[in-house]
Amino acid sequence: MSAKTTIFLTGATGYVGGTVLARLLNHPERKNFDITVLVRDEAKAKILSTKFGLNTVIGTHQDLDKIASLAEAAHIVFNISNADDEQFTGAILKGLKNRNTKTGDVPILIHTTGSAIVMDDARGAYAAGPETIFDDLDVEKAKAIPPTALHHSVDLLILDADTQGYIRGYLVNPSTIYGAPTHELVAAGITNTHSIQIPVLIQAALARKRAGMVGAGKAIWPAIHVDDTAELFITLFDTILKKPEAAGHGWEGFYNGENGEYTWYQLAKAIGQALVELGVASDPEPTTFTHEELLKYFPTLEFAYVWGTNCRVRASRARALGWKPKYTTEDLFKSVKPEVETFLRK
Repeated sequence: MSAKTTIFLTGATGYVGGTVLARLLNHPERKNFDITVLVRDEAKAKILSTKFGLNTVIGTHQDLDKIASLAEAAHIVFNISNADDEQFTGAILKGLKNRNTKTGDVPILIHTTGSAIVMDDARGAYAAGPETIFDDLDVEKAKAIPPTALHHSVDLLILDADTQGYIRGYLVNPSTIYGAPTHELVAAGITNTHSIQIPVLIQAALARKRAGMVGAGKAIWPAIHVDDTAELFITLFDTILKKPEAAGHGWEGFYNGENGEYTWYQLAKAIGQALVELGVASDPEPTTFTHEELLKYFPTLEFAYVWGTNCRVRASRARALGWKPKYTTEDLFKSVKPEVETFLRK
């Protein structure tokens, strides 16, 4: 019998991480995986251990020595919990470097970044043209992303480690993620069922009793369903296991996640329509957030302007591996009303 593939996954109780973990639990090769997850909550850790057969370790992102040790013990690490924590990612890389030094194994790091690495500062005023699109096969465009871009300081740590040769690093780059996951970890009460971008707009709309947008809402973003996001991770994972030479890594290892685009106005209008249908508002037309509302409904003013940015990407590299997303922009808009209903009940 060959040794099992050792996997360390962060973000097991999260919206995306839990959905990826559910795919691994139902993977055809599941019996050949030895999966360890880092969990803060002891009750959830117990369920993951007893019901789902996972190795669970109680800890936080601040337990750097523990994280390094867990990474060192794994051939494949999925980091699906934080795209911006340099110390946390540094601990993962330290562990993987130790593994490489001690065993000669070149471990795999599949890291979750985000398409915000190429967003602008339009504040809703305009739609960016096709010349701004970041196709994940365009290595030179990847290298031109400024170090100050959101998430990118962590990306650069991984790219440097890949260049040094002690890991093979893969950067999964989702856009606006939407949809309600329905896998068994959700049923068990383990994982978060909401993303960030759309729920923030919904909660603001419910509070002000009318849909809102940053500026004129003209800026464009791509979107990807949570299930298609998980399938992207698994498509990449399967390729790495079966045909690693087919999956580019390092600077050739950006894997964008998108299947269609929307404008912030269109998204806000869908929220507005849902509010009218549910009796919360009388007019579906979104209005521009005032300065005071941006401060009220978003953590910071700088963060609020993210909802008015352009961000245009294409997932050519991911599709070349055989990834076939099922959900379209139409599904994005269809997902809005059920999500509004969920927050209305809360």
